[in-house]
Amino acid sequence: MLARYMNQMPGSQEYKDHLGNPQQMDGRNDILWHRVQAFIQGWIYDPRLNYMITLWTVNATNQVAIAGSMSFRFNKYFNLTAGINAFPGTRSLGGSHPYWLGTDRVMADEYFRPGFTSGVWATGEPFKNVHYNVMVGDNLSELGISAAKLNRHLGYGASIWWMPGTGEFGPRGAYGDWEFHDSLATRMGGSFAHHRENRYSNLSQNSPDNTAIRLSDASLFFAGGALAPGVTVQEANFTQYAIDAGFKYRGGFLQFEYYFRNLNKFDADGTLPLNSIFDHGFMVQAAFFPIPKKLEVYGATSQIYGSFNNASECLLGANLYPFKTRNMRLNGQVIAVKDSPVSSVFGYYTGGQTGTTLSISASILF
Repeated sequence: MLARYMNQMPGSQEYKDHLGNPQQMDGRNDILWHRVQAFIQGWIYDPRLNYMITLWTVNATNQVAIAGSMSFRFNKYFNLTAGINAFPGTRSLGGSHPYWLGTDRVMADEYFRPGFTSGVWATGEPFKNVHYNVMVGDNLSELGISAAKLNRHLGYGASIWWMPGTGEFGPRGAYGDWEFHDSLATRMGGSFAHHRENRYSNLSQNSPDNTAIRLSDASLFFAGGALAPGVTVQEANFTQYAIDAGFKYRGGFLQFEYYFRNLNKFDADGTLPLNSIFDHGFMVQAAFFPIPKKLEVYGATSQIYGSFNNASECLLGANLYPFKTRNMRLNGQVIAVKDSPVSSVFGYYTGGQTGTTLSISASILF
């Protein structure tokens, strides 16, 4: 459960997209009972046959969903699951939520990552301290998309990671070293995602149902006229890679991830001035506990090098753990944003913002 106050400053400003069209950024200033997630999980008939049901609501977006999965564990090398899951593509999609430094993703991670979709995936540990997650899914993000709108192309994602130090990286692969590792914990890996995406709405509609992909000037990729006046993209290939490394030692934490994204093979209703779009960027997050298991301070930066715009952010934050658990915390952070390409009511960012965002929240996991 998460309660959050957020103030995006300035309250409004005008910016121009890559075609020179004026756009309006409207900053938020609100207090929200932001989200609630409830998990029901266990095994049925056989201890190897597991299920999970997730009740998920985000009041900020008026979304309510019931998701789930069922899996069969053959052995430690191979676990097969069907249901709704994060589409592998970045490290934060590996199940570490809500154990992040802030309560939501940093800008570069939010910009490059895929979303959540239905599919089948396999996980396991084929070699000591080496883990994998391979998924075949319907698309990058199934939220708000009915089965009738999906195209016939399946998506493919994979993530692999190696933990050569202690062989673990905290609960859920958490960010931050609340556990206070006495030996160096390390995690290094890479991720991949590919799908031929569709706008999931008629070309006559200017606003697409597919909002999973944005350009580096904050425009929706599938919106009418996004790449050229009067031209709309119906389908395109999305391919994304990421490499990451993380370290934990005696309350200190460092995480790095570099992202590469390519959009190509456009199917449009007119002539376009380009046939591919390549963006790349990175994020770095660091934290330490001046008071072990009580007070954590952290900083982060994101840099996005886009075909139409470069964006950046720097942030400082702190977590206060009033009880002897990492499952309840008070979080506050300040973000200095420049030309945000990300626009999400769920997270911290509004497209086109250059300014400062203040966030204060309280969260509980039990």
